Amino acid sequence: MNWSDCKSYIKIYTPSAFDFTQCLVFLGRSEQELLHRINGDYLYKLLKFDEEFILCKIGYNENSIQVDFPLTSPSRSTREKIAAYLWAWFDLAQDLRQFYEMAQKDTILQPLAQKYYGLRLMGMPDLFEALVWAIIGQQINLTFAYTLKKRFVEQFGENLIFEGETYWLFPTYEKIATISVDTLRQLQFTVRKSEYIIGIAQLMASGALTKESLLQQDDYLHTKKSLMAIRGIGAWTADYVMMKSLHCPTAFPIADVGLHNALKIQQGLEQKPTLEEISQIATHWKGWQAYATFYLWRSLYE
Repeated sequence: MNWSDCKSYIKIYTPSAFDFTQCLVFLGRSEQELLHRINGDYLYKLLKFDEEFILCKIGYNENSIQVDFPLTSPSRSTREKIAAYLWAWFDLAQDLRQFYEMAQKDTILQPLAQKYYGLRLMGMPDLFEALVWAIIGQQINLTFAYTLKKRFVEQFGENLIFEGETYWLFPTYEKIATISVDTLRQLQFTVRKSEYIIGIAQLMASGALTKESLLQQDDYLHTKKSLMAIRGIGAWTADYVMMKSLHCPTAFPIADVGLHNALKIQQGLEQKPTLEEISQIATHWKGWQAYATFYLWRSLYE
């Protein structure tokens, strides 16, 4: 992690292949998003470390992300945690040179890589958030998924009000581990999704499931198998979480509807490609399936 501590603010130095504006476009894709706010050229994000609420005002200047703190001046150790969170959120550890080299030789990815150059795979550093969001999104459209997420966050998340705007934190697994299925049912969650989400929260609260333990499993298939052993997590959910929270560039949610629609559009097809056809297309993407998928998702937000 390459950053500097300027006390009243921090700077996070970004790789050459980075475009803050492209990242903001992706983050701004839904008006129902509660967990961050975009105002002009700035991104606002509420974080919490050691029971302290930290509002971050995130901008970009001279090859670095600059983070100001409008409310409080966090401690040195907290500033380092904030830098680490943002480093992960923007996936800045990933060297994209090989991805772009591969994309230049791929007829589908070449125009997308050129158009969205510098876009990072915007992640979810919080494993619980990634798991819940993936489960919410199972077999429903994105608009309704955001509606459910908004209800979930407003019902169970903490918030802070600054200059008339409300900033939210994603609910903690400790809190969700204590609620009932009926409580989630009242928000229009299905019985199954309610059970899955509460079950995962209880696994995490007990220490049986941690991000650290998953990251220690270097083998892609082993990690995927570990996730799929959890009730409610199938192949798509496992790959999505590995993309968004575990920074696994080979994760490939091949059954994803958005991926299918994007490929249909990019190739000018009358119908979506089959899984077999997608597997054939993706042979060129080896090692970068997650980024290929993400850039195709981005193409849907035009």
